[in-house]
Amino acid sequence: MSSSPASVQMEEVRRRSQSLLSSSGSAQDVKEEVQTMASVLLPLSEKYRHLGVEAMLRENAACRNAQEVLESLSRLVKALSILEKYGCNLTSPARPRYWRSVKHNNPVFRSTVDAVKGGRTVLFLYGYTNQQIDGLSFPDDVTEPDAAKVASVTLEVMTLRTEVDMLVKRTHPHPENFRDIIPFITQQDELVSDVVVVTHEEEQLADTPQVLSLPPKPSVSPGGEPLKPPTASDCNLCGAASSLVCPSCGDQTFCDACDDLFHRHPSRANHRRDKGLGRTFVTAAKTSSPSLSPWECAHCTTVNEMRAVLCATCERPRLATAASAAQENPPSVPTSPNTEWQCKSCTVVNQGSSILCEVCERPRLATRPSVAPLPSSPGSTPESGAKWMCQFCTYMNTNPTAVCEMCNLSCKDSAGVSLPLSLQQNPSGTREQPRTQQRTQPRPAGDVEAKRQKMMREDGLRLVQQIREAEKRGVSAEEVYAAIGMCGGSSTDPCDWLASELPHLLDEICAMAASVQAERGGEGAEPSGPGVAKLSRAEAKLAWLSAGGDTDRAVRQLLRDRQVKMKELHSLGFRDVLRCEEALRLSGGEVKGALSLLQRPLLEPFHQRIWTDQPEPPIDPKHPDKQRMCRRLLALYDLPSWGRCELVLALLQEPDVTYSLEDVVQAVKESHDKDFIRRLLVNECPICLSIFPRSKMQSLTSCQCSVCHECFGMHFTIAVRDKHIRDMVCPVCGEPDINDPEQLDSYFSTLDIQLRNCLELDVYDLFHKKLTEHALMKDPKFLWCCHCTSGFINDGDQMKVTCPSCRKSFCAQCKKPWEPQHQDLSCEQFQQWKRDNDPEYQRQGLAGFLRDNGITCPSCRFQYALTKGGCMHFSCSQCRYQFCSGCNNPYHKTVCKTAQCSYTGLHAHHPRDCLFYLRDWEPPRLQALLQRSGVEFNTDPSNGTQSDACCLMEQKDEAGQQIDSPCGLQTQPGQAGLCEKHYSEYLVSLINAHSLDPSPLYDAKELIRACERYQVDTQRGENEDDSAYPARLLKKLMEVPLGEKVPRNK
Repeated sequence: MSSSPASVQMEEVRRRSQSLLSSSGSAQDVKEEVQTMASVLLPLSEKYRHLGVEAMLRENAACRNAQEVLESLSRLVKALSILEKYGCNLTSPARPRYWRSVKHNNPVFRSTVDAVKGGRTVLFLYGYTNQQIDGLSFPDDVTEPDAAKVASVTLEVMTLRTEVDMLVKRTHPHPENFRDIIPFITQQDELVSDVVVVTHEEEQLADTPQVLSLPPKPSVSPGGEPLKPPTASDCNLCGAASSLVCPSCGDQTFCDACDDLFHRHPSRANHRRDKGLGRTFVTAAKTSSPSLSPWECAHCTTVNEMRAVLCATCERPRLATAASAAQENPPSVPTSPNTEWQCKSCTVVNQGSSILCEVCERPRLATRPSVAPLPSSPGSTPESGAKWMCQFCTYMNTNPTAVCEMCNLSCKDSAGVSLPLSLQQNPSGTREQPRTQQRTQPRPAGDVEAKRQKMMREDGLRLVQQIREAEKRGVSAEEVYAAIGMCGGSSTDPCDWLASELPHLLDEICAMAASVQAERGGEGAEPSGPGVAKLSRAEAKLAWLSAGGDTDRAVRQLLRDRQVKMKELHSLGFRDVLRCEEALRLSGGEVKGALSLLQRPLLEPFHQRIWTDQPEPPIDPKHPDKQRMCRRLLALYDLPSWGRCELVLALLQEPDVTYSLEDVVQAVKESHDKDFIRRLLVNECPICLSIFPRSKMQSLTSCQCSVCHECFGMHFTIAVRDKHIRDMVCPVCGEPDINDPEQLDSYFSTLDIQLRNCLELDVYDLFHKKLTEHALMKDPKFLWCCHCTSGFINDGDQMKVTCPSCRKSFCAQCKKPWEPQHQDLSCEQFQQWKRDNDPEYQRQGLAGFLRDNGITCPSCRFQYALTKGGCMHFSCSQCRYQFCSGCNNPYHKTVCKTAQCSYTGLHAHHPRDCLFYLRDWEPPRLQALLQRSGVEFNTDPSNGTQSDACCLMEQKDEAGQQIDSPCGLQTQPGQAGLCEKHYSEYLVSLINAHSLDPSPLYDAKELIRACERYQVDTQRGENEDDSAYPARLLKKLMEVPLGEKVPRNK
């Protein structure tokens, strides 16, 4: 590597920019460094270490002319911009999600990177070295891109893009480096010679016209390093090299692109910009075509794109000169490109987006054309075909008549300059008098105008009345106008004339046209006789109307129209002249009708084949006529292209094919990739283990499992008929989680749509009935009967409720059977009365207490007269809600929404005062907790007799089913006649009823384990003794509240 100052500067800028880009991944952070590297004078092989720039430029600039070179380099700039974004994405700290692959089917990729030579080589340097079916990707063993190498390659891509962009815009400081690589560009640069810098004062003294040239090359230091341009010449918006200065914006500098965007605003559209910073660069006229470079407007000095026809600021034509612009009146520049504008020629108001007038098709800024007066000299004789324009109706008269053919006004009233010479009369009537003699007095203009207005009003009213009368009789205005011309000045009604005389006139026109056609002979028409084609009245009428009632013109128009129609039918393949003529006559001159008549015999075999009762033969993929099979596929299955049809036949011809034609066609419509289509056609049902195409598989929205249509319908039919509404989950994975109400509601809303087409009508109606009951259970007024299993909506506000099914009453609040003593007493007062006065309740003792304080479903509020000493995982038989009977918290089958919980199996989150933990304590320990808080508890049976087995009812899991049965465990003395499990339940119910915290009785291990469950910091502090450490943990643990859903019935 060279040690010149330019090389040292290049290496320093390269190292600094590479560090910035690899850390930030933002192209804006290294924009100035890239501009500096692009301006450094170094050989390309030394400036670009990774990219083969010379080969890339030669391959992309191998064109026949300079125009193609410019277009190719512009495409290269766009491709390098896309590659620059790929590199910045790889070096960015927040890389995109799919950074590992680049897809070839991306339209942006195909139109930019794939459209130039060397684009995929840059991607290979980035690390995309693994060739895939649909693109490029990083190797599987690469987890992170090489940030340093990607940043280095990206900087070279940005530098090359900047240099090529400067070459296209003719602003490159060293175009000689590319003389041997891009000859057309350097040849055009050599045409720009003798560049002179002229100040504004010298420009005003110059007489010769001057044109803009390219900016001069920057000066070079003695070491060969280009001097960095001053900051004042940079664009204020993008930082690139500026080319325009706007005095109205505070002498701000802009490049061409930013100036175009910034001065499009209506408030800045009238700003005048100067070229360069206080100086104007001029040169001799270029010999190259002006269409290959940007051009400057001669009026507002705005530099426009090379393809622009009108100036982007003042909208003047490209070739308009400053002199012609100065002669015109100051145009009213529209405040916005969408502002409507009025044509100066015909005064029609056009849309702001149009460039040409919609009526006269003159340019937007064109002035009204001047009407040159006809030369009038005494004694001159006008030609017989002289034209003159009426000043009243602007009709151009072709005959030298004294009145206008359109408005019937005298030509004397029109302007003399517009009359033909034969109609211009001298005021004296004999000969032209000298100009010194006194002229005759003209007629008063008021009388002429009043007469004209009166005549126009009478003629107009009469014509309107005739048109209205004709419309009532089904006659168009065009027919009325032509009939008036034929009737002349007679009093014949136009409609009567059309009904009586027009058919004869049309027959005459047809006969005249046939005669003319026969006389032509060798011009393509048949000779006279039977070969002469007959013309229809409909064609003659159209020609007569288009000719305005002129018979001769109608004949010529009729023959022209017939010749055009014959050529159109001839181009469609119908060469029989007689048949075409006859078809046009029968169709009234309509080409579509004639085409239908001509095609009918050709379609007769097809109609006979489709009208027969024989079935259509199936498509045989092994048929030798491959094109016929493809055409049938296109006609029957609406495939998008011929290639897709060939793909269908190729897939069906593969060995051991098990899928049908319809399945293959459906898969081919979705993709053109053969491997992907095979994956669509081969899918195994996880239930019946059969192979089906993807189109015959059914999926639920809650999971990714797919089953065949038959298994899907059978599973949900059995679930609707024999199971609960919450059992209708995925037959493969059991999703969704029924304990999540939000997920369950959205799941049922989409499941309803899927089951509508796969279930029988009676099964679908049963599903809707169960779904309705499931929705009713969420109503706060919904009650379950404590005597039977019925539920209903209670609209009343009384405590006593009667079940509509069993006609038995119960309390709406405590759900206990209704007794007369409950009247006028609260539920707590009634329970206390039963303890004090009901012998049966007193005889049951704690068993009755545990039964009355049984399990209540937190979802549907259905009560169970069961104890909680059984399985803590309780499943409600009414709503299938699964919860803990000790704390009412839900059980989760999969991952739950609790923070920092990663357990995926069946689990629930229990508070520390739940029976789930306290049932493992010995009864003496529970009694000690109650005694510590002064809560009384029983130890002896209520009836004084000790039974051998516990008779409390509980829910047990037997053979996968939940069954209610007696406990049956051995009772122990001192436990109130209950087994140890239910006696512990009794003590825990007292602890929960008084909201007692069991943490003060924890030992060291239990304390640490409880703190870990609640995410309490268990890290032991420095110099913390054995007594202070557990005390601190206990204090932190007691700050965590007890369970919110734990039943606390007293």
